[in-house]
Amino acid sequence: MSTVYVTGASAGLGRAIADAFSARGDAVGIIGRDEEALAAAAEELGSRVAWAAADVADYQALEAAADRIAGEIGPPDVWVNNAMVTVFSPFADVTPDEFEQVTRVTYLGGVHGLQIALRAMAPRGHGHMIQIGSALAYRPIPLQAPYCAAKAAITAAVDALRCELIHDGSPLQLTTVHMPAMNTPQFDWARRHVAHEPQPMPPIYSPAACARAVVHAARHPELREVWVGRSSVQAILGTRLIPANMDLLMAKRAYDGQFERPAEKADRPGNLFAPVAGAHRALGRFTDRMRDRVRWIGTSAIRERVVYGVLALLVLLLWLD
Repeated sequence: MSTVYVTGASAGLGRAIADAFSARGDAVGIIGRDEEALAAAAEELGSRVAWAAADVADYQALEAAADRIAGEIGPPDVWVNNAMVTVFSPFADVTPDEFEQVTRVTYLGGVHGLQIALRAMAPRGHGHMIQIGSALAYRPIPLQAPYCAAKAAITAAVDALRCELIHDGSPLQLTTVHMPAMNTPQFDWARRHVAHEPQPMPPIYSPAACARAVVHAARHPELREVWVGRSSVQAILGTRLIPANMDLLMAKRAYDGQFERPAEKADRPGNLFAPVAGAHRALGRFTDRMRDRVRWIGTSAIRERVVYGVLALLVLLLWLD
C-alpha cells in the first residue's frame, strides 16, 4: 500500500480521488482551504487519513501542511495535484485580481505541489507525481480564459519537469490526467460575471468514475498522460488536427452550452478567494445527467512507438501494392 497526498481534497474530484485511494487501503493525506470540511472528510475516510489546511497558492503554507501530514502518516509515495478555481466570465470582464488568483491557485499551486513532492521523494529514490489536468488545457473554450490558460501552463510545466527527470535518470514518475466535464460542486461555487447558472459541457461524468482513472495512473506510473472520457480524446485530437475548425465549433457550442438556466443576477463572488460556506461534497447538482462509467486512454513512449510503427507498416504495405 502507498501513502497518497491529494490537494483540493475536501470536495468534488479531489474528494472522490481521496475516497478511491482510501478504498484500496492506502494511507491518504488530504489538503484544502477549509478546516471544517477537511475534518469532516477525514472522519468519513477512516483511520489511515491525515489532513491539514492550506491554500496551495501559498508555498510556505502548503509545505507546512505536507510536513504535518508526513508526521502523521509518513512522506508521500504519490502526490496528486488537484486544487483549482475558475471564473465564468467574458474575457474583458475578468479583473486583473481574478486572473491572478486563478493563476496562483490552478497554475502556481500545481507548481508548488510538484516542488514540495520532489523534495520529499528525491531523497528516498521513489515517488509518483500526478497532475490533474483538463481537456481545456489543449482545447480552450470561451468564458473560462483564466482557467484554460492556467491548465495549459501547468501542463507545460509538467512536460518540462518530465524532460529533466528523464535527463537526470531520476526514478521519480510524473503523469498528467486530463479530465472531462464532471458533476462537481464547482458550478455552484465558481465566481461568475454572467446572468446564467453554469453547467458542465455534456457529456457529464461522475467524479468517482474519473477518480478511478487517477488510481489507474498510480498503478501505471509509466504513463505520460491519461485522457479521460470520449470528450477529452475528441478535444485533444481535434485541436491537434483541426485547430481553426475547433475554434469555430467552440464558438458555436461552448458559449451557450456552459449554461443551464438564467440566474437572478450576473455577479456571484464564489470560492475564488475563500472557501464557500456549507457542506462540502463530491457531487454537484447534475446527478440525474451524469454517467457513472468512463473510459480513458493512456499515452507513453512505448505506446507511441507501437502506434506509429503500425501506421508506418500500413503505409508501406499500401505503397508496395
